[in-house]
Amino acid sequence: MNQGLIPAKWAALTPDRQAVYDAAADLRVSWSELDEMVRRLANGLLGLGLNKGDRVAMLSRNCVEFQALYFAAGRAGLVTQPLNWRLAGPALAGVVRDAAPKVVIGQAEFHDALEDIKAQVDVPHWLEFGESSDGSFDDLVKRSSSLEPAPSSLVVDSDPFFLLYTGGTTGDSKGALHTHGSAAAGMLNQTVAERIVPSDVYMLTGQMYHIPIVLAMNYMKHGCPLVLMNFEPKLALDLIENEKVSAFLGVTTMLNWMMAQENFSSYDLSSLRNIQYGGGPMPSSVVRQALDLFPCTLIQGYGQTEGTTMTFLSQEDHQDAINGIHPERLKSCGREGFVTSVRVVDPDGNDVPRDGHTPGQIIVKSPANMSGYLGRPDLTEQTLRDGWMWTGDIACWDSERYIFIVDRAKDMIISGGENIYSVQVEEAINSHPAVLECAVIGVPDEEWGETVKGYVVLKPGQEATENDIIEQAKKHLASYQKPRSVEFVSELPKAPTGKILKRELRRPYWEDQERNV
Repeated sequence: MNQGLIPAKWAALTPDRQAVYDAAADLRVSWSELDEMVRRLANGLLGLGLNKGDRVAMLSRNCVEFQALYFAAGRAGLVTQPLNWRLAGPALAGVVRDAAPKVVIGQAEFHDALEDIKAQVDVPHWLEFGESSDGSFDDLVKRSSSLEPAPSSLVVDSDPFFLLYTGGTTGDSKGALHTHGSAAAGMLNQTVAERIVPSDVYMLTGQMYHIPIVLAMNYMKHGCPLVLMNFEPKLALDLIENEKVSAFLGVTTMLNWMMAQENFSSYDLSSLRNIQYGGGPMPSSVVRQALDLFPCTLIQGYGQTEGTTMTFLSQEDHQDAINGIHPERLKSCGREGFVTSVRVVDPDGNDVPRDGHTPGQIIVKSPANMSGYLGRPDLTEQTLRDGWMWTGDIACWDSERYIFIVDRAKDMIISGGENIYSVQVEEAINSHPAVLECAVIGVPDEEWGETVKGYVVLKPGQEATENDIIEQAKKHLASYQKPRSVEFVSELPKAPTGKILKRELRRPYWEDQERNV
């Protein structure tokens, strides 16, 4: 089905019920109001001359306008391309250049970033909204027809719906294209795992440029209200209490910050039914604390931008583990989802033994997988093979098919739910004139899940301090990507081929750690 029609269904069934609460704007929007906004925006975009399959980029924090764009673009047969506002200017310009949207919409807060992109990339239409904006977005919505957009009935499951970029620079970023059908399949996986009920109220804690937007839209597909926020721990607790939130997705950092609030026990969190966690390593100690302090069930979801959520550690698995039944499974990311088949294989695609210790790569067959990388048939062919998506994540599995991730073949670091590619950080560090070579790894952190650590070999006769290296890296990276610590070494461990052995650098930190990924 056309996912952009979700507001139309509930505008017909429950027109006056709240669809979205935008906490930043203190704005409540009913289903009928949201549906009218979606129709007008869809017609407005088509009126700019856009055609089916054209992309519309959005640079914004979480807000009702952002949610409306997902539905409006879907309704009109267009493709939403959310932009990660945390990226540095050149990286933002790179993903806009790569996707070639016909329209860029931006929140006034990011006016300077938009002007910087505009100077580097030729895009036909620019719209802005929010306080101190030029009002062009609001003008487009107001002057456009409220009738149903003509193409809405022509959108089919195989048509593209949204485009999410997996990296942060032109060289590494890849646009994962999801269709209306893959989004629907991802939603079905989540419906079964989260056990959604009509009385739920969902709070989106992550940003709308990430794959968890699918989780938020799924609750809306069930007619449940969506609470939008830009995460702060106190605000999250206030919203759970005041809006009677029943479900949300939290990464390690978020749950830690919430539980660390001085007056945590004074909040009425009784409305909570279930919390899903994921987005990076979650120490078992944090999982146990969350089970103890939050009055609800927990599930874990392991996923990727390319495949939405692929495996789940169920509510019962968590309860059994804390009751002493298979406690080791708190280190697992669970088993395959409802519409997903998961295997762990050797390089030739043969299943590795289900013995709990033989490593292989996770591969996934699912209608929730992306259709491919935009404009990169070479990378698509490498990743999607004979119906299976090769994730690049290394894991083992046990006799009951529980998956235990042990490494990332792509050396990706996940800190506070944000993906960080080590090669980007290494490039930034290597720009310092005193650096001979370097390697970057993720090290365990109770608050962030992982933080970035750099190992640096200096050129003979050269000097640099830890702060020198970090400051140099900051010139080229977003704040969350920079190394938090730097260690100077005389040499890096290497294989006979000369390849740096990052596993040797990681071993002292992760060998005895309990990890949930």
